[in-house]
Amino acid sequence: MKKLVIVIFALVAITACNNSGNKKTDGDVSSTAVLNEDLSVVNVYYFYGKQRCKTCIAVGNVAQETIKKDFAGNKNIRFTEVNTSEKTNEKLVEKYQVTWNALIIVKGDDAVDITEEAFATANENPETLANRIKDEVNSRL
Repeated sequence: MKKLVIVIFALVAITACNNSGNKKTDGDVSSTAVLNEDLSVVNVYYFYGKQRCKTCIAVGNVAQETIKKDFAGNKNIRFTEVNTSEKTNEKLVEKYQVTWNALIIVKGDDAVDITEEAFATANENPETLANRIKDEVNSRL
């Protein structure tokens, strides 16, 4: 009986990340354009799949709002949403070995993947995630 409950819970959790529909935003870019960008720019990449759960959306929102609010007007910092299901983003997804959703901050060859912390804090402690993003971006400026 316990195994059945665990299996059902796992299926519900997996399905939740696939139930929020398609959302195309202005931040969607092709991997070709991103891969050809200036390596002196700090890129905050939010990788997401075709459909997103509540936490997936929260991670993207906190990251985007943090960059807009705390780094407004700074041309050396760029927030980019990357839809992993789009064929045009395939090279970028491969470059960072993204298999699901991810939040990665990059400057040149210096990259940090803060996905685990992002998903652990985005809903309950968004300020913790925002502070981590700010710290990682500032350390690369």
